[in-house]
Amino acid sequence: MRRGLQGNYRIIKMPEESYKAFIPNDLPPNPPLRFDKELDDLLEQANRALGRLDGISILLPDVPLFLYFYIRKEAVLSSQIEGTQSSLSDLLMYESKEVPGVPLSDVQEVSNYVSALKTGFEALQNGEPLTMRLIKRIHSILLSTGRGSERSPGEFRKSQNWISGTRPGNAIFVPPPYGEVTNLMAQLEKFINDEPERTPTLIKAALTHLQFETIHAFLDGNGRLGRLLITLILCSDRAIERPLFYLSLFFKSHRSQYYELLQDTRTSGDWEAWLKYFLKGVRDTSDQAVFTAKRILEMFDADRKKIETLGRAANSVLRIHRVMQRNPLISVPKAAKAAGMTKPTAGAAIQRLIELEIVRQVTPRKASRLFSYDAYLSILNEGTEPLS
Repeated sequence: MRRGLQGNYRIIKMPEESYKAFIPNDLPPNPPLRFDKELDDLLEQANRALGRLDGISILLPDVPLFLYFYIRKEAVLSSQIEGTQSSLSDLLMYESKEVPGVPLSDVQEVSNYVSALKTGFEALQNGEPLTMRLIKRIHSILLSTGRGSERSPGEFRKSQNWISGTRPGNAIFVPPPYGEVTNLMAQLEKFINDEPERTPTLIKAALTHLQFETIHAFLDGNGRLGRLLITLILCSDRAIERPLFYLSLFFKSHRSQYYELLQDTRTSGDWEAWLKYFLKGVRDTSDQAVFTAKRILEMFDADRKKIETLGRAANSVLRIHRVMQRNPLISVPKAAKAAGMTKPTAGAAIQRLIELEIVRQVTPRKASRLFSYDAYLSILNEGTEPLS
């Protein structure tokens, strides 16, 4: 449904040039959303797929393990959309503090995303509502170090920003003037918290994401924070119990359509087209996450059966195998400490895993050898290739 321009343009006159800044209407859209059969079906499919994803977490033998890697994979993907080149392996190496030479600025940005998401999720678990105050706190962590750390972390912008182009006058899109940001974010906060009326969670998440990207409330980090808000809204509304759902891979894989729909919705008011795209992403992403979790469980089981053929040596090797499920990139000293065994015993167990072709040595130096659970990392890394 094409409603027309979803806001108004304000002409900003500067000494060097004039430009148009866009001020969006408040949510929800007016006239109200129109649910045709396709949109109804997609909403049902997305809700069911998200429910399956949330349900499989009950069956996982180690939920914190899956959370650990899903959060890190999302951090890598979301940061890649903003231009970083770090991989999941880079982040794991950085966190291990054992391997020098990882691209520091990129991987710090990814690591900040992990911390920001954890902070937001823990705040919601403790009963804190998703407000401007929490959003600012999350943003301050997101930009605490690395790129953007000099651009007012945790504070709404006090100058004009723009998207693509070298200045507002030749930009593809110019967000609202900074004097409008606080009021627009206050209205968005009310919408997120179901004032004056409740909005179905997935619809709320879709509308909020687009509105936040339109407001572009901060000088930097808006894209990453906007994607993070989707997951936090789902957690806040208890649509999912744990932050196992992320749309960055879908947005990355369909980024041309993503940017086109953001802009088209602002100018034409066809919110339904944006919702259909978003709900397809929820459905497909949830189904893929369930499939990935099952593949990992099946791989763990198959590798465990290989190890059990070792006879007396199997016990120590199984202990290291369990450690490497949590640390798929690890050194002998770290593995020994985690498994509660001596370094020689851990080293011998890792050698057995190499012989079984489960583990591979990835660094040449004997003093700081690092070993990789390759098949596991391969599954985790799917889709995290840097954008060309």
